[in-house]
Amino acid sequence: MPAVHPITFCAASASDGHALAELRVESMRESLERIGRFDPVRARERFLSAFSPEHTRHIEFNGERIGFVVVKPHSQGLLLDHLYVHPFYQNKGVGTAVLAQVFAEADAAGLQVRVGALRGSESNRFYARHGFVQVEQGEFDNYYVRVGKNVL
Repeated sequence: MPAVHPITFCAASASDGHALAELRVESMRESLERIGRFDPVRARERFLSAFSPEHTRHIEFNGERIGFVVVKPHSQGLLLDHLYVHPFYQNKGVGTAVLAQVFAEADAAGLQVRVGALRGSESNRFYARHGFVQVEQGEFDNYYVRVGKNVL
């Protein structure tokens, strides 16, 4: 399948939480299984306990919801809290297009973007390839920062 373009964004609502939690589980399954930490119940509960519809946008392609992104204010800029794309649409340019939008918003506001990625996940290479620099490592996650344009 060729690159998925153009994508659009649609605001999420409180009623979307369970569907987004399911998408998160499906998107993370392979990475979590690889490190022996796949627990779908825990993954759903963890997402729903901090679900913030006001910071969440659906990623759509041809009217179909194919993923979601959560960007929250953070003490040092923006926190890219979640970026999940349905496995069928992964590696087709969706994540890159989403990051371009997030970066444009951060750059316009003069803010850096922080993100965490599960250690051992392909997402680590993805974020490094898009200009994030690792600044911290936790027990299960790596943490990255992207300092963009106009950041003081």
